[in-house]
Amino acid sequence: MSPRILVDADACPVKEEIYKVAWRHGVPVAVVSNMRLRVPDHPLVERVTVSDAFDAADDWIAGAAGPATVVITADILLADRALKAGATVLGPTGKPFTTSSIGAAIATRAIMADLRAGAAGDAVGGPAPFSKADRSRFLQALDEALVRLKRGCARASKS
Repeated sequence: MSPRILVDADACPVKEEIYKVAWRHGVPVAVVSNMRLRVPDHPLVERVTVSDAFDAADDWIAGAAGPATVVITADILLADRALKAGATVLGPTGKPFTTSSIGAAIATRAIMADLRAGAAGDAVGGPAPFSKADRSRFLQALDEALVRLKRGCARASKS
């Protein structure tokens, strides 16, 4: 089984970085969204346009995720589903979601939703602006994840 990258693409700020790393490693990328997005005309890049039904892109990604996939998403609930499928999951800032960190991330998400609901017009801060450091950290994390997966896939095929 070969590695593959699945991208939750609707609001992903690092698509160009994903393509560069994927091409360098020769790894296919599925860019999943509920609207038609521009993707490079390249044999390793597949555009997957799903319906606009609620969570359709998440459902497609979760269904395609597995031990040989890297899922790129900022969606904590999708990250949880992908982790349960055995995937490696990275946020667009390069921060990995892991089985040991996902519970705290889900709890924080719920707390923030409650705070926003109770703010009654008061501003509740969102995520920090995306920075060059985030982009750099993402590039390094994706590269490392693909190297690990390729080693694991190579070992599995020898067994």
